Amino acid sequence: MTAPLDGITVVDLATLFAGPLAAAFLGDFGADVIKVEHPAKPDPSRGHGPSRDGVGLWWKVLGRNKRTVTLNLSDPDGAELLRRLLADADVLVENFRPGTLERWGLGPAELHAVNPRLVITRISGFGQVGPYARRPGFGTLAEAMSGFAAATGEPDGPPTLPPFGLADSVSALAAAYAVMLALRARDVTGTGQVVDLAIIEPIMAMLGPQITWYDQLGYVQPRLGNRSNNNAPRNTYRCADGRWVAVSTSAQSIAERVLRLVGRAELIAEPWFATGSGRAAHADELDAAVSAWVAQRDRDEVVAAFEQAQAAVAPVYDVRDILADPQYAALGTVRTVPDEELGEVRMQNVPFRLAATPGEIRHAGRRHGQDTDAVLGALGLDADELAALRERGVL
Repeated sequence: MTAPLDGITVVDLATLFAGPLAAAFLGDFGADVIKVEHPAKPDPSRGHGPSRDGVGLWWKVLGRNKRTVTLNLSDPDGAELLRRLLADADVLVENFRPGTLERWGLGPAELHAVNPRLVITRISGFGQVGPYARRPGFGTLAEAMSGFAAATGEPDGPPTLPPFGLADSVSALAAAYAVMLALRARDVTGTGQVVDLAIIEPIMAMLGPQITWYDQLGYVQPRLGNRSNNNAPRNTYRCADGRWVAVSTSAQSIAERVLRLVGRAELIAEPWFATGSGRAAHADELDAAVSAWVAQRDRDEVVAAFEQAQAAVAPVYDVRDILADPQYAALGTVRTVPDEELGEVRMQNVPFRLAATPGEIRHAGRRHGQDTDAVLGALGLDADELAALRERGVL
């Protein structure tokens, strides 16, 4: 079976985390992704988070489906080898601080002179232009500056950051989408182009109409905890066994079913109950009704009763629940991947399914520089040349 991106070569120069994840998404669907790392300073994700027997586990996910090569791009010989590698490539993904590639003679003008069809994907905290362009930028800063943190958390609590790379992950999806658009445009024009992605932007696009609300009404989204100002009841509720469920009533019919289920059908007749905003204004009363009912029952009983009533509920899972859940099993959401260092490792599968040309995780992240000789050998370098470059620290 031919994968959608068979024949597409992606060179991944990026680190931590949006760029490498974008390249991984492309590799999941058949692209040949060549991960380039500094000989002495590997991608920091190899050392992030927990490890097993000295093997970084985050890298196993982020480096999946990639061949690994070492090159010192600040060395003229390393830069020249990258030019040769990119001469027949389709996509470059990089996240150096703006101006770095240009300083090494590897800016878009130089690279397009070598390969006019190359799609150059530049991911940075603040974009390639503007007063903040050269600042160091990370996902945390994007979560703060996008409006996400200001709108997240309890009303009387501080702005809240996510405990994972949310802005980076959203940017990775956006970057992979942008690459596909640029490749499609290349089909028409015959030439590549530059993708300029600032990590502060994609997460802002996910936050709904906050800017339009402010523009038209002067309204600033407040922190509401788990509540919504658009409907109620909408919250997490603690069950008798100490576990939690989440309830959503975005639809009027669902809200009515929930209140009948918890024995408070009389509230449905209240004039304010007829609209989501009206219910949100009475969230304290509605939360109290749902919370009291849920608190008397174990989680499985609560979920079963909501399902019987065709009301919207979900158990609040941790990773142990995810691995035991039959719906995730049916979808194949978690994949067991072969690995040379760990034997097997489980990780999230590709995030959607194509009926005719599905994606696949073929292997987990490989060792630092594992494929250097094979990839550069294909450029014509023999064993003596590789050894000499390695001795000089270019590889």
